[in-house]
This record gives sequence, C-alpha cells and structure tokens, in this order.
Amino acid sequence: MTTHFKKFGVIGGGAWGTAIAQMLTREGQQVVIWCLEPDVAEAINTCHENTVFLPGVVLKPDLKATCDLADLHGMDALFAVAPAQHTRATLRALKGKLKPGTPVVLCSKGIELATGEFMTDVLKAELPEAVPAVMSGPSFAIDVAKGLPTAVTLAIEDEQLGTELIAAISTPTFRPYLGHDLLGAEIGGSVKNVLAIACGIALGKGLGRSAHAALIARGSAEMTRLALKLGAERETLAGLSGLGDLVLTCSSETSRNMSCGLALGRGETLDSILGARNAVTEGVATAPVLRKLAAKHGVDMPISDAVAAVIEGEISVDEAIVQLLMRPNRAEAVTT
Repeated sequence: MTTHFKKFGVIGGGAWGTAIAQMLTREGQQVVIWCLEPDVAEAINTCHENTVFLPGVVLKPDLKATCDLADLHGMDALFAVAPAQHTRATLRALKGKLKPGTPVVLCSKGIELATGEFMTDVLKAELPEAVPAVMSGPSFAIDVAKGLPTAVTLAIEDEQLGTELIAAISTPTFRPYLGHDLLGAEIGGSVKNVLAIACGIALGKGLGRSAHAALIARGSAEMTRLALKLGAERETLAGLSGLGDLVLTCSSETSRNMSCGLALGRGETLDSILGARNAVTEGVATAPVLRKLAAKHGVDMPISDAVAAVIEGEISVDEAIVQLLMRPNRAEAVTT
C-alpha cells in the first residue's frame, strides 16, 4: 500500500520510546527520537545504544536522537511515549511545531493525576490540530527492540488514515490491528498497570497461582465495568489492548508494575522500591486517580481500590488482602 508516512518523531527516550524508534528505523523509516536526558541522546547518537533505559540492544545507526523538540517539526506522524504524568507539558512544548492533521500516536498508559483525564483528552486540549491515535497492547520494549513477534491495537477514528499509518509501521514481527475505540484502548492500558501491582502483591505474599489467576479474571471484570460505564466497547477490553495487555503485565516479573507489587508483597516500602528505579512505574500514579474516577461514576472496582489504599498509605498490604477476602459472596458477572 502506498503511504505518505516517511518521517516519524518519537517523543520520549525511555525503553518503550527507544524500542518503537528502533522498530521503525529497522524498516527503513526516517526517525528522530526526542530525549529529555542529554546523556541518553548522546549515547544513542555515538554508541548506538540507550545505555540508561534499554541497555544491551544495539540500535540502528540511522536512528537520530535530539534534545530539541524543534527537530520534530514537519514529521509525518509522532509517537508520544513520555510518561503519562509528563505528557501534557511535553505536548504543550510542541505547539507551533506540528503540521495540522498530523497523527499523534499516544503510547503512554496512564491517567493524569492532576485532572483525571486520559491522554487523548490531554492531547486535544494542548494540540487540537493533531489527529489522536492510541497504540496499546501486550508489548514489552525489549521484545519489540529485538524484533520478536508482537501484536498491538492502533485505535484511531479516521479508518483510512489509520489503515495508511498501519501500512507504514507494520513489520514482519510487529503487527498493529486497526481499531476505533480510543477510550477503550486507553482504559485497558491504564487499569492493567494497577491490577498488575495487585497481582504482584499476591505472589509476593505467597498467596499462590490460584489467587493470581483470580485477580486477573476479576480485575478484567472491573476494568470492563469502568469501560462500559464511560462509553467504551466491550470488544476492545477483550482484545489486545485490554485482556492481552492485562495478561502479559500481570504474568511477568519483568513488568515494572508487577515487580513493584512483588516487592510490596515481600515487605519493601514503596519509597525504597521507587527510589531504586530509573524508570516510571505508571500504576503507582494511576491507582489513586483511578479510584476517584470509579467513585465519581459509581463503578465498583475493589481490587483497584485496594491497591490505591496501599499506595496512599491508608492500609497495609495484609489489611488490603483481608479486605478483598471478606467481600460478600455474589454472582460472577462483569456487572458485579
């Protein structure tokens, strides 16, 4: 398929942003990645490696890194991969540097703590001339960077534009599926991080794989409840950006959110866990705002609520477990 997408900008020099940039460059696209940290940009340009966030992966020499957002001017499409809590400021700095109608593919999985808004809302407020898209699904940065098979959802309202964009970024090992439910994709990507913390806590406390599986299943139910209440589609939450991402993140100790929960379950403090990391654990910031969002719309999300209470220091891990185990018996359904 003929496509006009030739030049791509990636906003965010973390592991996921670097992996996306590597994937695009490997297929012959012109890619510039914007990095907040000058040492990261320098390492990519001189050593062809992101030694801070994605060490051990040899990057294509054609991949160019910059610390100047002006270098993204005139790109055919942008991938916004900055952490959710920093996305607004980054997008705001792009005002005047974007061609009207440019797709901005949102890849951050979180809800803005200060406003309770999803990233599409943030994009529409800061760059109304952009075309919003959401890319989400079961995808670890290291797998994509190494060219291992990965499938994701790319949600965008303009089907023709989305089809053309997918044709430009698809590779033999990276397969985006076209969708139109941006909200559903965002909810799946955001809520699964909170649920992964819960799953990690359960395994860290030695509660066993049966409890772990139950948390994934009931977590999927509460994620779907919220999505339906907010107007998203059930099918989206059963797909790659919902169930697919949930299973991967809740089943792998290499997930930052899952590993955070594991450490909490083993008795470590949240401050010590986060202090030892150079990458963002999105679920920690998402949990409190998710609890407020659920309460605002009258959606029962007991697992997410328990995680938020632990994160905010209201209850201990042991108290959260008792709280969940003491819930009244009821029929198994998404609506309960």
